[in-house]
Amino acid sequence: MDSVRERIIELKAKRNAVILAHNYTRPEVQDVADFVGDSLGLAVKASKTDADVIVFCGVTFMAETAKILNPGKTVLMPEPESFCVMAQMCTPEQVDSIKAKHPGAEVVGYVNSTAACKTRLDVCCTSSNAVDIVSSCKSRDVIFIPDMNLGRHVAGKCPQKNVILWDGFCPMHQFITVRQVEALKREFPDAPVIAHPECRQEVLALADAIGSTEKMIGLSRESDSEDIIILTEVGMRHRLERECPGKRFHFAENVVCTAMKMIDLMSVLTVLENMSNEVVLDDETMRAAYIPVKRMIDGSS
Repeated sequence: MDSVRERIIELKAKRNAVILAHNYTRPEVQDVADFVGDSLGLAVKASKTDADVIVFCGVTFMAETAKILNPGKTVLMPEPESFCVMAQMCTPEQVDSIKAKHPGAEVVGYVNSTAACKTRLDVCCTSSNAVDIVSSCKSRDVIFIPDMNLGRHVAGKCPQKNVILWDGFCPMHQFITVRQVEALKREFPDAPVIAHPECRQEVLALADAIGSTEKMIGLSRESDSEDIIILTEVGMRHRLERECPGKRFHFAENVVCTAMKMIDLMSVLTVLENMSNEVVLDDETMRAAYIPVKRMIDGSS
C-alpha cells in the first residue's frame, strides 16, 4: 500500500489536484487527503481551492456540491455509485409539490440533497449551521428537506419558526437506538455522550451535547473525560483518536456508512491515473444550485 500512496502523491502533484475526504471515509483515505472534514468544511475548502482537479472522497452529493462551486474545475469521484440514501429520499418534483402546499414558505435544504434538488431551494445548510440558517429566514414558515431528524432538532431550537418537515432520514443515524445508548452509558457511566443531530429525538434526549462531526472533535478535545461516547458513523474514530490522543471513543454497533466505505486507495489512484469518473452537471443546474449553496457558505462565516 505504500507504493499506492506514493503514486497518489506523485499524480496529485502532476495533475495539480487536491484530495478532499469526509470524516466517515476509511482511515487510509483520510491519511492521504489534503483536507478531512464535515460537509460544511469540505464545501468551504472546495470553494477556495486553487487546484485544477478536485478528487472528492465522499458520497455523490458532496462531489456535486464541489462541482457547483467550481464549474470550471475537474471534479473526480473515486466511486460514482456511492449514493447517500437520504439524498435519494427527495426529488425536485417532490420539493415543487410541498412548496405548492405552503405558498410563501422558504425552503431550506440540507446539503445532503442532490444537485437537482438544490435548484429548488432558497438556501442550503449543513448540520453545523442549520439552526442559524433557519433562524435567519424571513418567512415564519420554513420547509426543511430532506432530514426529518435534523429538521426536528432545528425546530426545537427555533420556536419562532413553523418548520415543515420532510419524511427523510439517514438510515445509519436512524438505526441508533435508545437501548444501544443506554448500554453504552451503563458500560461507561462517566463518559459524556455526544450525538449527531441526524439521530432520532429520543436518542438526542440522552446526549450531553449535540453537534456536527466537526463540533464533536472540538467538544472531545475540550472534555476532561478519557472515555467519550460518540453517536455517529464509526469512521469518526480515526480522526478523533488522532486529534484527541489519550482518549477512548465508544460507538454504537454497526453504525457504518457503506457508501463512504466504498472509497479506498485504489479507487483514488485509479481516477487520478485515468482522469475518470468526472462529475458532470449541466450549466442550468449549476447556476440554479449555486445560489443556495453560496448562501450556505456565506451563512457559516
